[in-house]
Amino acid sequence: MAKFLMLTRLTGQGRKTIKDNPQRIKEVNKEVEAMGARIVAQYFLLGPYDFATILEAPDEWNVARVAIHLGARGTLEPMTMPAMDVDQLITYLEAMKGRESS
Repeated sequence: MAKFLMLTRLTGQGRKTIKDNPQRIKEVNKEVEAMGARIVAQYFLLGPYDFATILEAPDEWNVARVAIHLGARGTLEPMTMPAMDVDQLITYLEAMKGRESS
């Protein structure tokens, strides 16, 4: 399964929703999982983004679906990026040594 990092910013409506019902965060997580993505980890942030969520999904199309559905609600603005394992990157780069043209 591919991994993705989703950074989200709450809108005014989103902040009001979780202030009034903090459990809504967990409810949304269940909805995300019902759409085919698995939440590996989630963090509340202080700074320009409110949440960082690590997702696993079969492909980028599943994560695009999640991001579109969540963003369409008007309670958050997602930014989603593929996340690649550092050990796999090192293995790949080492395998590419010598194959690159000088």
